[in-house]
Order: sequence, then C-alpha cells, then structure tokens
Amino acid sequence: MSSKTGFSRLPKEKDVDHKLLPHQGSIEEHIRLSKLSQEVMLRLIEDKRIQGAATPALVHPDFHMRNIFVSAEEPTSITGFIDWQSTNIEPAFIYANETPDFAALPNELEEDASEEGQSGVCTRESREWKDALICHQTYDVCMKGLTPKLRPARLLDPTLFRLFHYYHTTWRDSAAAVRQELFELSNHWKEVELQGFCPFSPTKEELTRHAQDYEDFETVQKLKLWLKNSLHTNSDGWIPNDTWEWREMHTAQPTMNGYRQLRNLSLVAKV
Repeated sequence: MSSKTGFSRLPKEKDVDHKLLPHQGSIEEHIRLSKLSQEVMLRLIEDKRIQGAATPALVHPDFHMRNIFVSAEEPTSITGFIDWQSTNIEPAFIYANETPDFAALPNELEEDASEEGQSGVCTRESREWKDALICHQTYDVCMKGLTPKLRPARLLDPTLFRLFHYYHTTWRDSAAAVRQELFELSNHWKEVELQGFCPFSPTKEELTRHAQDYEDFETVQKLKLWLKNSLHTNSDGWIPNDTWEWREMHTAQPTMNGYRQLRNLSLVAKV
C-alpha cells in the first residue's frame, strides 16, 4: 500500500457535508495521524524481522466463502475463485494474519450450551463449535507450515504489523482507530523488542481525550456488530440469495424493535 494512499482518501473540507463526531476526527487530525504513522512505519521497516516478513506476495484480498465456487456434484472440489479486482502484490505480512470466514475462530459457547447431554440442540451446538474450532486450528497450522512466504509474519506478534494495515483507512475507520494502534505500538515498543524509541509519544492530555474518543468508537462498532448479527449478514452486508426471503421475513421487525429500544436508551450513536 502506497504511503500516499491515506492522504489521497481524505476528502476536501468543502466536501464534508455533515458534522463529524469527535471520535471520527477532523481532516487536520487525520493528516497529522497519517504523517505520524509514516514516521513510525519508517522506523518499523528498519527491523530485520519485519524485513524478513515483507516478501512480495500475491494474495486474494477477500478470500471468503462467498468468493469460492465448488462443484455441485462434489462440494470438496473447488472450481474457481471470484472477486480478484482488488488484488495487489503486497508485503506478505499485510495478509498473513487474515483468517477467512470458513476458518474463523468460533464464538465461545454459552455455559448452558457447552455441556453436552442437556438437549439435542445443545449437543449439536457443542459439536458444531468443536468442528469450527478444529477447522480454525487446522487452517492456522497449514498457513504456518505450508506457506513459506506467510509463515514468518504469522509467527511474529501482530502488533508489529497492525499500523501498516490501518494507517491508510483512517477516514473510513475514524481517527480514534488509528490513534489506538499508535498508542498500542508505543506502549509495547520494548516488549516486542523494537530498537530505539517510538517516534510517537502521546501527552497526558492526548491520552485523556483519546480514552473518550475510543469509547465512542467502540460503541459504534458494537452497534454495527449488533446490526450484522441481527440481520444475519456478513461484515459487508451481504445476504445469500437462497436465504434472502426468509431473513427478510424473520429479521426485519425484530431488528426494528431492537433499534427502537436502543434509541430510547440513548445508546445509538449517529454513524
């Protein structure tokens, strides 16, 4: 990802037609954070471990079930992949820790559903959870053992790479999100065995202000996650064609009722 990408995605002042929430940050704040991120990343790429994990790699950027075609007669036979338009040759660490949805770490079972034998439903949920966990673990082992280009990055602390992932998406994700990555890296600089000192050193005033901004950011993310789960979509809002009518019928009214409850409790932030 070009170091200029973050700047190019920032709008002009006159093009912002709505009031920004504090956690989103002003355009000036985004410019400041982009410059700080560049300075920090220049220091990071001096590290031999990061250099070793930066082998150029061509990786599908959206490797999820919706983009994988399988044979109707033999579902274990992959016939093709789609949605390649955003593919780039990137340093291997950019995608090294991405996990596709079919191998995602399952959510923890609720206590009453984790004990087998209580009911057929609980037993089935417990079995599905264990299957998903095995799939996740298998994928992790395969990526570390069978993909030489990605292996070095997957063995390192993800803290070393997160800033590279998010510095160019500040306007989409909010200033609070990338500022949090800078704080995390600064706090763990010595812990992850980086040399020298982190170029980013926040003041007490910045830490105090950021704490509130980041709390607002997390509230918005929780709302988005609630909507995603309530509507049974993926993170991009897609719903499979074969389940559209059922989900439209069974989720529209409950979701609106839940939204009204949140609004009445003043928990809904304007996104």
